[in-house]
Amino acid sequence: MGHLRRTTHPRPGRESAPSPPRPQSPPPNAADEGPPRPATKPSRVVRVGTRSKAARTRKWRRAFLAALLTTAIAAPLSAATTHPRIPSPRPAALPALTATTLRTTYEANRADATEAARMAAAHGDSHRAAADRALAAPSRHLLTFDGRGAGEATEVLGDLARADHIAVLVPGSDTSLDTYARFHKAAAALYSDLTHRAPHGTRVAVIAWLGYETPATVSTTVTTTSRADEAAPQLRAFVRQLRTAAKPQAHLSLLCHSYGSVVCGRAAPGLAADDIALVGSPGTGADSAADLHTNARIWAARGSDDWVAHVPHVSARLFGTTIGFGTDPVSHAFGARVFDAADAGHSDYFTPGSASLANLARITLGETSEVTRV
Repeated sequence: MGHLRRTTHPRPGRESAPSPPRPQSPPPNAADEGPPRPATKPSRVVRVGTRSKAARTRKWRRAFLAALLTTAIAAPLSAATTHPRIPSPRPAALPALTATTLRTTYEANRADATEAARMAAAHGDSHRAAADRALAAPSRHLLTFDGRGAGEATEVLGDLARADHIAVLVPGSDTSLDTYARFHKAAAALYSDLTHRAPHGTRVAVIAWLGYETPATVSTTVTTTSRADEAAPQLRAFVRQLRTAAKPQAHLSLLCHSYGSVVCGRAAPGLAADDIALVGSPGTGADSAADLHTNARIWAARGSDDWVAHVPHVSARLFGTTIGFGTDPVSHAFGARVFDAADAGHSDYFTPGSASLANLARITLGETSEVTRV
């Protein structure tokens, strides 16, 4: 996708008062232009009306561009293929999530993933069978698992019950069980960085939360907040449950990528989180960080190679639906704490050794003074 250049046209009616005209020869085609218009009130009304019409045209052009461009918004997991009819057992009936029920929860979901792998293989879907089988490994810890359709899963890396700092990763579009390995890779990179960076005796945990049906990259849903509106109550409920399983004073951060930042924005009011970080965000559906109505610190970052910067940050009603996600989260107008992501591309925020990953780890650890700002 190429860069878009905005061409600025002079707006009639906004010029400063002209100085007295200098005598000059009439232009060659002056006769074709007719006599000059007097600067009367009726003329100014016409010019203001023209300006308003031009402003409306620009507004709708930007909205149309937003509808077109945001269809390309992709998390690191793109070009996924969903399987709406793939067979899988219904999710297990689980006890309330607490520190004492974690082992039971892990075992039940591991059994479900094992059965889902068997059913997928029998269905002839070897790719999904392999994905389910990987999640069923003894080393994997699943808080939730649902192998039906595109699938959902919530995985824990680390000792959740004893963690002092917890990061919840919220993914963007086209994230499913079929592409889960890439999402897991991002969570694992963060967990590795945290374990090396955390002070001695400090325990950490990372949760990969695929707890909603993400929109397809090329679809109408990816340009609206509809999927985020559906996901927000689920994310809020999960965070409440998480608080019952974790230490009472555990520091909790939400790290939200691409369309996942829209989900976090819609879930933010009343969300029991200490920090919310938005990376590669097309917007949150809110005009400012204050409009998220949360006590959490709001952070935002975008790498210089992330093409999402060229998506128009607008929000407009179109055919009864709101298109676009509003103010750019890294803009001064939004009011987030903007941190350095260097030259990260849209899929690079969790790359080991990157500036963005280091800063996300610092946010997770509550080392806010160490975060490199922009």
